[in-house]
Amino acid sequence: MFRALMCGAFATAMAAFALAGAAADEYPSRVIKIIVPFGAGGQPDVVARVFAQYFQNHLGPTVVDNHPGGNTVLGAQVAASAKPDGYTLFFGSSTSLAIAPALNANAGYDPVKSFTPIAGISSSPMYLTVGPSVKAKDIAAFIAYAKANPGKLNFAAPTGGPPHLAGEMFKRAVGIDIVPVPYAGMNQAAIDMLGGQMDIIFDSPAALAPLLRAGKIRALVVMGATRMPQLPDVPTMAESGLPDLHVTTWNGLVAPAGVADSVVVKLNAAINDALKSAEIRGVLAKFSSQPLGGTPQEFAKFISAESKKWADVIRASGVKLQQ
Repeated sequence: MFRALMCGAFATAMAAFALAGAAADEYPSRVIKIIVPFGAGGQPDVVARVFAQYFQNHLGPTVVDNHPGGNTVLGAQVAASAKPDGYTLFFGSSTSLAIAPALNANAGYDPVKSFTPIAGISSSPMYLTVGPSVKAKDIAAFIAYAKANPGKLNFAAPTGGPPHLAGEMFKRAVGIDIVPVPYAGMNQAAIDMLGGQMDIIFDSPAALAPLLRAGKIRALVVMGATRMPQLPDVPTMAESGLPDLHVTTWNGLVAPAGVADSVVVKLNAAINDALKSAEIRGVLAKFSSQPLGGTPQEFAKFISAESKKWADVIRASGVKLQQ
């Protein structure tokens, strides 16, 4: 009797394990949701939707859920608190996974501990661009002029955003005094640059492409490791004698902490496969972005390094969110 009961219990346990294994192998068996902490229509939303469509075609039903607000904090909080079952993913970025937590002590999540990295998607180098008010033709002449005229030049600075922090990092790296001017958005900053009220903008070339192509503003240096095909004549920081000064914006997918390794492996493979697609590479190129990809471990190391870098910049510059 006892032997029969034990055999029955063992068989039941084995059946449960088999069912659990089958369920894991069948992931995804329902809709995957990608939380994007920005509004619809912008670059992050467009890229996230391209990947959602790829997942839809190769994994299963996938939707994008926009959660803008709080400098990306609101969306990150929702994602971090979601069930770690692989059905809620977060379209993280340099803002949400590095800058915002360092700016906001009450963000409610930790960029390293609250998420499981899946893979990086793309990165875009920042450019130092100048308007007609700046006569310097190259970065060396620009730095020389700024050093000779401390406090005379200004740069657009949406408080705590990548353009602001890129400016703070640059001015400390080269030892110049340029003045940050708060802006709610970069469109007005570009208008003011054309009018001569704004001297410098640190931003991605995609945001300023029409003005750059028209020759109304000039890019003096790309703050990435390599020249970009969209602006092949613009030198890198290394070529300009500043090899350690790299400033890029980036994005990638993460899941709530604790998601199963098998799910991470499947999603990571899907992202890396997607980045081989000519269609997706074309979309990234339109935003002057380069594909990332790689392993979850590489993305985890990258997020950790970026978090520390931007926290150090914020601490050194004394940047604080406007209340």
